[in-house]
Amino acid sequence: MLGIGLLIGILIAGFMGYLFILMAGDYVVDEKDLVMSSASKLVDMKGSTITRIYSENRELVSADEIPDEVKDAFVAVEDTRFYEHHGLDFRSIARAVYRDIAAGHKVEGGSTITQQLAKNVFLSHEKSLLRKTKEAVIAINLERKYSKDKILEMYLNQIYFGHGAYGIQAASKFYFNKDVSDLTVEEGAMLAGMPKAPSYYSPIEHEEASKKRRDLVLELMAKHHFISAEQAVRAKGKTIALNIHKEERNPALTTYIDMVLHEAKQKYHLSREEMRKGGYKVVVPLKESTQEAMYQTFLKPDYFVGTGKERPEGAMVLMDADTGGIIAAQGGRGYLTEGLNRVYVNRQPGSSFKPLAVYAPALESKAYKPYSMLKDEQLSYNGYEPKNYDGRYRGRVSMAEAIRDSINAPAVWLLNELGVDQSKAALSSLGMDIPDKGLGIALGGLDHGVTPYQMMAAYRSFAREGKTVKPYVIAKIYDRNGELVGKASHKEKKVFKKQTAWYMTRMLQQVVEKGTGRYGTVDTELAGKTGTTNYEGVPHANKDAWFVGYTPKVVGAAWIGYDKTTNESYLNTSSEKATRLFKDVINQMPSQRGLTFKKPKGVKELEPPVDLVKIKDLKADFALGSFGVPGIKLTWTPSADKRLQYKIYSVKEGKATHIDTVTGKGSYNVSAKYLFSMPKFYVVPLNPQTDQEGEPSNTVSMEWFR
Repeated sequence: MLGIGLLIGILIAGFMGYLFILMAGDYVVDEKDLVMSSASKLVDMKGSTITRIYSENRELVSADEIPDEVKDAFVAVEDTRFYEHHGLDFRSIARAVYRDIAAGHKVEGGSTITQQLAKNVFLSHEKSLLRKTKEAVIAINLERKYSKDKILEMYLNQIYFGHGAYGIQAASKFYFNKDVSDLTVEEGAMLAGMPKAPSYYSPIEHEEASKKRRDLVLELMAKHHFISAEQAVRAKGKTIALNIHKEERNPALTTYIDMVLHEAKQKYHLSREEMRKGGYKVVVPLKESTQEAMYQTFLKPDYFVGTGKERPEGAMVLMDADTGGIIAAQGGRGYLTEGLNRVYVNRQPGSSFKPLAVYAPALESKAYKPYSMLKDEQLSYNGYEPKNYDGRYRGRVSMAEAIRDSINAPAVWLLNELGVDQSKAALSSLGMDIPDKGLGIALGGLDHGVTPYQMMAAYRSFAREGKTVKPYVIAKIYDRNGELVGKASHKEKKVFKKQTAWYMTRMLQQVVEKGTGRYGTVDTELAGKTGTTNYEGVPHANKDAWFVGYTPKVVGAAWIGYDKTTNESYLNTSSEKATRLFKDVINQMPSQRGLTFKKPKGVKELEPPVDLVKIKDLKADFALGSFGVPGIKLTWTPSADKRLQYKIYSVKEGKATHIDTVTGKGSYNVSAKYLFSMPKFYVVPLNPQTDQEGEPSNTVSMEWFR
């Protein structure tokens, strides 16, 4: 009797509570909370999914995509009167209370599917009368605003199924490797049995318990006429056939994903949390095979050589030269999510800065050309005394030679001639507003430095006729409803003339073929520049090593160095390792093989440099000239380059006289008049591009003829 009286009292209290709920109206219901989180996904330019970004592994599906028998399984086990009540089921509550009293402890819950949705979305899981009251209020109001199908859809998208799977679609993918629309009756029943205790009913960890729970769901489905008894028996006779599809996060994508999140925040004002939960579709220019190749290359220790206990770090980024879309990036050797992305970290660029800060602006001025002669002397500029890395000073060198061999003194001299303001104006147009004011800009000795990302973007001006374009990792981004949020701009900006860009390309090719960038091999034409910065704390130590360059299709930058250089941790190699790193990544890209640079229309070709030769085999012989007139014939081994000229000198009583110049030949017939004075002779090679003379040959004479 006491139990029946208590039950009647509870029902009366419940009825009074229901009246309170009806009077409470829309209390604590905020529809924004019902917009459940779903993973954003990255897709390539062809629409294929690359990976997903999420806090919880969840994919939202509509009620129409969920088979009826799967929905029925959840109704059968969780809320058999779901389609009859209006949020609260007082019959179920009374039954649960009675069974709890009979058992002496809680054995059955009375919450409806609507109440469970309210609890999961709006409330904490604390056990209190206030929380239960709020839950009831919200459930009633959810039923007022939404159809039963919509409530069931939201519930099935919300609940947790264990092993990181949130929502029915993610669970279907994880346990059976199929979409929810393809689930069978027994598979749906297994999933329906899990939300009560996802860990205990896990078919992976507790197969027997999971099968018993599934079979109970099938029995309930038959009992409540969702399926026939025969269907239930057949389904119960089947084993649990899992096809686990655990989504592994590919570590090769970590840097790129973080760059997507960074750009989404900077450009589209979407926080990391919004991107992880907002169900966005992000179209990216990523090339997965190139990203994987770059990641694997960074795992190899051979490129990262230093003196510290830990190996040096590195960064590399590549973009499509046409569009500006970043196709691969690596922010460090062991880059971790939300770690230090060295693609964005300022470093001193060293000599890789010379083409941007000095040589391209000089070509723009029209006063200089690739083979213009520059002063290569150890000079002081108000106390600033730049030195060549090899300690040699040649007096005069061409611009092309200075770039090829990364000679410091000519770069500083030329910047002094141009003026720092002209250099900084060019750098600013390239997107690099540096505060530096001194001639150290010529050698990349910057106070705050620049990033690999900036260097890549700037070198694009050489690769594409003097024009820059803003790099991007997000080509397009759509919200969960398929509405376009934004897209990348492909607008180009003219910085240099086409002729300047082409001259720079040809000179930077010489760097790779014969200069400081010659280390390693590459399967395509490549133009680029090395860079190294010294660490003053230790003799012959370096802080930064760079290679920045481009093929006919891609532009990129590679950096190697310690995050913090010290007397114990510094680079003991030059830019060779960075150059090899860059080339080895390029070599793993089939699309880059066998490419050649194409000269744009309307520009002049840069002739290859004329190299001076040393002549040590000059000979003088008696010879008969025209009409049998006796004379002297000088012969020597000429250069294979027919453009090289040779200045012929005679020497009499210690005085040298230039008597003639020949081009491309290794012989010269001396006039017969010299037979009587019998002077000595020598030859000096002359580069017609630069008017630079080589070393004089050996001296010969015809004294024996007297």
